[in-house]
Amino acid sequence: MPKNSPSVDSQSLRAPRVAWLLGPALVAGVAYLDPGNVASNMTAGARYGYLLVWVVVLGNVMAWLIQYLSAKLGIVTGQSLPQILGERISRPWARRAYWLQAELVAMATDIAEVIGGAVALYLLFGIPLVWGGAITGAVSIALLLLQSHRGPRIFEFVVIGLIAIIALGFTFGVFIGPPDPGAIAAGLLPRFEGTDSVLLAASILGATIMPHAIYAHSALARDRFAPSSIPPWRGALRDLETLRGVSTKVLLQATRWDVSVAMLIAGAVNLCILLLAAANLAGIPGTDTLNGAYAALESGLGPVAATMFAVGLLASGLASTSVGAYAGAEIMHGLLRVRVPLLVRRLITLIPALIILGIGVDPTLALVLSQVILSFGIPFALVPLVRLTANPEVLGSFRNRWFTTASGILASILLISLNAVLLWLLLSGA
Repeated sequence: MPKNSPSVDSQSLRAPRVAWLLGPALVAGVAYLDPGNVASNMTAGARYGYLLVWVVVLGNVMAWLIQYLSAKLGIVTGQSLPQILGERISRPWARRAYWLQAELVAMATDIAEVIGGAVALYLLFGIPLVWGGAITGAVSIALLLLQSHRGPRIFEFVVIGLIAIIALGFTFGVFIGPPDPGAIAAGLLPRFEGTDSVLLAASILGATIMPHAIYAHSALARDRFAPSSIPPWRGALRDLETLRGVSTKVLLQATRWDVSVAMLIAGAVNLCILLLAAANLAGIPGTDTLNGAYAALESGLGPVAATMFAVGLLASGLASTSVGAYAGAEIMHGLLRVRVPLLVRRLITLIPALIILGIGVDPTLALVLSQVILSFGIPFALVPLVRLTANPEVLGSFRNRWFTTASGILASILLISLNAVLLWLLLSGA
């Protein structure tokens, strides 16, 4: 049931207090800027030019609605989506089965993020991929320990700083080698060119609308705005004072702004990655891999543009793997009601990525395929989210309006249908 909040008018909030309410969406939004996004969008631009611009735009529009619903669920109920599902799925076998698919999705996410960080360290410093993956995992542990010991605000500041580096790194090349405006406009027309373009579209959507971001955002909103869940860190008293007198309605209004800013940044950066590849890498052999793209950018746009790209990739891997690990821990705790020590869980989830790096699987291929796996996990997170936020027993007066629920259903149908078409194309060998 919704938690009770005192009611105040939003006009009574001072500017600093309003600013304090922003942040959870930016942290969750880093999932939309992870190395899987980079690989999918870079590959799409290099292979098909501007063909899949519409997929990036459509995915970002749907992501706004989905992330807002996730945050709303956490704010109103004071619980994360995995927590609520853990309570409502009564049969143990069903709850374990749901946890298993969610855990596999989280692991696929982690693989993409660790591999991306490893590739970036190799490009920048020549560090072997396995060691680069281990370093990326170690940094993610440090960021998670910061979150658990210093509170969500400090964690948010660090992640937002990494987002600024990501945005600068991935947009720099677009200003050096600008895309064709007419081709961008033509790319807004929905269409495909064969099975591989559908595979890439599913990969882009899997990277844009990520199941673990849905799980994480509800938990991030809960951690920030549920007073009982604020950890006893140095700024906790100040945070509780800021929350005192703030109504749920005001929190939701601030959250809409928070999500809008986060999705605007994520959408612009993702689009810039695709446009960078479409304008500068299309038709050049080998540029559908991260290593090849880096080499082509260095040759065509200069070493500064290539280095900025690699720095953005590194920041992307470091930030997103921390959020991914946070989501995985919440999934396990909410569905199985089990807490595994942070260090132990991080080490276990690092193993698949390190194995992939160690046996020599092409990193870009692994990144793209991981995003396809993510796309198949979307219905299991999205359908329950839409149902729960439309349920008056869960959200009371804050339940979705009919057009919000209709939009959520439409987004679910589109995403599930695309995955079904992709599966049919792959099985039929078309």
